[in-house]
Amino acid sequence: MAPIIAVPGGMDHIALLGNFLPRKCGLATFTTDTYQALRQRFPELTVDVYAMDDRPGLHAYPPEVTHRIPQNDRTAYSEAARRIAESGAKAVWVQHEYGIYGGAAGDYLLALLDRVGLPVIVTLHTILDAPNADQRRVMDALLRRAARVIVMADKGREILARVHDVDPHKLVMIPHGVPDRAFVEPDAMKDRFGWAGRDVILTFGLLAPNKGIETMIAAMPAVVERHPNALYVVLGATHPHLVEHEGEAYRDRLKALAADRGVADNICFVDAFVEHEELLDHLQAADLYVTPYNNPAQITSGTLSYAVGMGKVVISTPYVHASEILADDHGVLVPFGDVAAFAREITRLLGDASARRALAERAYARGRTMLWPRLAERAMTELADAIATLPARIHRAPELAPLKPNLAAVERMSDATGMLQHSIFSVPDRRHGYCIDDNARALILMHRIDDLNDTTRDKWTSVYAAFLQHAWNPDTRRFRNFMNFDRSWCEDQGSEDSNGRALWALGVTAREARARKHRDWAIALFDATAEIAFELGSPRARAFAMLGAAAMLDVYPGHGRSIEILTRFGEELVALLHEARRPEWQWFEIVLAYDNARLPEAMIRAGQTLERSDLLEVGLATLDWIVARQTSPEGRFRAVGTESFHRPYADPLPFDQQPLEAQATIDACIAAYEVTGDARWADEAMKAYRWYLGANDLDLPLASGADGGCFDGLMPHGVNQNQGAESILALQLASCAISALSNRPAVVAEGRAVA
Repeated sequence: MAPIIAVPGGMDHIALLGNFLPRKCGLATFTTDTYQALRQRFPELTVDVYAMDDRPGLHAYPPEVTHRIPQNDRTAYSEAARRIAESGAKAVWVQHEYGIYGGAAGDYLLALLDRVGLPVIVTLHTILDAPNADQRRVMDALLRRAARVIVMADKGREILARVHDVDPHKLVMIPHGVPDRAFVEPDAMKDRFGWAGRDVILTFGLLAPNKGIETMIAAMPAVVERHPNALYVVLGATHPHLVEHEGEAYRDRLKALAADRGVADNICFVDAFVEHEELLDHLQAADLYVTPYNNPAQITSGTLSYAVGMGKVVISTPYVHASEILADDHGVLVPFGDVAAFAREITRLLGDASARRALAERAYARGRTMLWPRLAERAMTELADAIATLPARIHRAPELAPLKPNLAAVERMSDATGMLQHSIFSVPDRRHGYCIDDNARALILMHRIDDLNDTTRDKWTSVYAAFLQHAWNPDTRRFRNFMNFDRSWCEDQGSEDSNGRALWALGVTAREARARKHRDWAIALFDATAEIAFELGSPRARAFAMLGAAAMLDVYPGHGRSIEILTRFGEELVALLHEARRPEWQWFEIVLAYDNARLPEAMIRAGQTLERSDLLEVGLATLDWIVARQTSPEGRFRAVGTESFHRPYADPLPFDQQPLEAQATIDACIAAYEVTGDARWADEAMKAYRWYLGANDLDLPLASGADGGCFDGLMPHGVNQNQGAESILALQLASCAISALSNRPAVVAEGRAVA
């Protein structure tokens, strides 16, 4: 047994991702053997196993499995990423094979890795010379994400360099691991299987048509003619996917073929997925091991590795792995599907004991270089080296001075119809057209950005107002939301939230528009449409309508419809809070979602406008609660990640963080500051604003600087490089809010607008 050694580079905790026994497949055996080798070689290493589960509830996984991931459940990959991120693991080791991860070509795996900010090493069990489009896309992304890529044959490096243009410095060849067993003569093991006196030829593995068993059955008549006692043992259960499709029809066809060739008594089908030690016993009892596989590109064969490790005389077709491991006279290669060649080589070797012995000893010696402890050592060394060579993040204090509001990116995303929704990088993407949500936000911005000439303000205010006006559908008495680039509407009525946001924009325009004509227009359209507020059920849609109503009441203190909106919805939000809250959960819903801070902001504005202390107190208390959950351990603003949404009574997850959340928090905190005078709320608003400037989990700015742009989100490995309307508007509205806050005498006096 190999001696215990220290974990290299202080790597004391890793996550191991792949299949795991008792799932019946070669990858499960490999991952299980890898786990055991790591634990035996490095006893102080914590190894968390994340097992891919193709049939949830079917496999009775052992305690070593930390977490199982249902293969086709997209959300389960995000949950696994969260667990890994929270576990304390310092790296992730992925066993990759096509078909075990969900999504197109297994791209759900990418969703997991994108959300784990840890170094990744990947062992590739299949490398395709001619991948299809999805396979290429997934492999390219996986290679980019990996710090090291382990292949088990030198040919794998050549394919990856040629097909995927991978950085060769990432690639390392580590042979498939093999167990450590003493060399024994086959005759010493045959009695236990009833094979005494037989010349045993063995093939092992899940039974499937690509294994070339038909070639061997066709070769057996010639072998039996020279060696009547020859026995070809086909050991292994039928592949589960094949059983699911056609039962045991394939095995029955092979048996019928053996009978037809007159060698049924010389072929033994063992229909079993044998345990590890029993498999090794079978291997040691065989005189010859054959792999007549049909696939020339097979880059890895665990059964072949095990056979070499046991010192077996191997006869194989020249697929990639066999060509390398049996090179230099460590085995015998014969052409694919060449029945005569298999018969000739088997007959020759069964008749020459000295040649068999010499070949077996050479194979066993090669196997000594492939023992599992060596694989574990090399993999851990590569992982430690990869981490050591990763560029350290430079923790520097970002420039924290608030940005001056800048309309450039808004204009870039706008045309005569309105503001487009999405972009590819900074270039507007016309395929997705427009939406009322963004045009409502853009309309509000036109009233709040100060440094704008009258002509430009009038132009864009009219454009965005016209979009809202045209979105109103009198037939359904709802605002539409999505419009195609050709100005055709995608729907007759938009979502509740988009309707609430339209009312909000109208109320703000009635209060804040610089031109009387725009204020008059907004008042008229608000009065014509405000009744729809009472048909809204979404708490956020109601909060948006409340903000619009509060703005209207600033203009017309006795506006009846607005008073009714604030009163009814404020009381209903209080009722929701009483229903959902627990001692540790002071929130209106049992889940967190987007734009969270708008709910307490609406309550604060309602309490302020209606002079109701009960509503105001609820708004301040819930804002305090949500702000605490939007604060990282380092005291920075941390937007509730989108993957946190809709998880009952669960703490928020950190990614993906959206610019919308910071803006909502800024507005809510400024509202709290206005009604309380408590400087703490001004500080919280500034903290949320600094998130745009780089005071966040990744020390990366989302504001793109001079052009007024804003990236679409903070991901585990950086920013989303696209700049959509929602993000740009969030930054610009936040900059306007902070600019106004900075100009308040109390804030300026205390120096809270900067630093």
